[in-house]
Amino acid sequence: MPDSRELDLVLFGATGFTGGLTADYLARHAPDGLRWGLAGRNQAKLEDVRRQLAEVDPALAELPLLHADVEDPASLADVARRAGVVITTVGPYVAYGEPLVAACAEAGTDYVDLTGEPEFVDQMYLAHHETAVRTGARIVHACGFDSIPHDLGVLYTLQQFQGRGPVTVRGVVRAGAMFSGGTFHSAMTAFSRARQTKAVVQQRRRVEPRPEGRKSRAVAGKPHKDGLLGYWLLPMPTIDPLVVARSGAALASYGPDFRYSHYAGTKTLRYAAGGAAAVTSMFLTAQVPPLRRFALDRVKPGEGPDEARRAKSWFTVDFVAEGDGRTLHTRVSGGDPGYDETAKMLAESALCLAFDDNPETAGQVTTAQAMGEPLLARLQAAGLRFEVVLG
Repeated sequence: MPDSRELDLVLFGATGFTGGLTADYLARHAPDGLRWGLAGRNQAKLEDVRRQLAEVDPALAELPLLHADVEDPASLADVARRAGVVITTVGPYVAYGEPLVAACAEAGTDYVDLTGEPEFVDQMYLAHHETAVRTGARIVHACGFDSIPHDLGVLYTLQQFQGRGPVTVRGVVRAGAMFSGGTFHSAMTAFSRARQTKAVVQQRRRVEPRPEGRKSRAVAGKPHKDGLLGYWLLPMPTIDPLVVARSGAALASYGPDFRYSHYAGTKTLRYAAGGAAAVTSMFLTAQVPPLRRFALDRVKPGEGPDEARRAKSWFTVDFVAEGDGRTLHTRVSGGDPGYDETAKMLAESALCLAFDDNPETAGQVTTAQAMGEPLLARLQAAGLRFEVVLG
């Protein structure tokens, strides 16, 4: 499809912090001849970004700039018609995301974002999945740290495991990093909408087909110490286990009965308790409008750690697969998870959709379902590590 469009891909949100890092990654790593552009509502800010990119590659001084405003559906429809793939970093997605998803679904344009908001993903499935199936658009949410290391990490793990019967996998996340203002705003928005999230989850369950003759489930675990990994585990109520379970439902290679549990791992019980207290405090703050507004005013969107701080950041996700009387331990690891690696994952996802020989899919699909092996190969070539630790 990209050959039939004016541009291979368009990045919406490059004037923000993570969007700017994504633009910089594309400037440094995009293939020769990539036809891409920037989209946004502020022409002057777009021109500033383009000037910075031209310092990386002088040819980008003429990078196309497209007008796009979430309050102007015609502008989004124009962007979608002109691009093969649209990347968006404009969140919180539950507030700003749907108009662009709608435009891409209608135009048959592939779409990738960074959302970690379950409510938004379920809303988009209910509203636009069938349209995207009809037009051939691939709507791929959660193409950053939420949820690529977990989704593709499980895919990689099961490729090495090659089990035939029921299999359980637990993923254990550890990281040393800061979060951006945009990430904080998205998290607070999601926490404040627990009731709406529950309602839309139930709506999706009523209409979404289930795999025939197979099971795939996200299973909520309990706090405990992991005998194999040696970490204290704290269940993480993020979007990641939901994405992994949807991949398991879509891919028969995950076996007849697949279960996934998701945790944060800490070296001591004290750190586990502190993490639980911090998340609880954030959740309770989000429930009280004056406190929520105060917290959001203290952390502005578009802000994030500087390059020196990001260079010291890191993440690991350990996976333990059990089944057929066997155990396999794998790991995905990389640098700064929330920014540098997220920009890499997002950009490589868009390039994968634009140029690689991917599985035949359409509608709202996961990264493992839509791209799988080609994206795994891209990310390994780009420096993310996928490795067998024991097994």
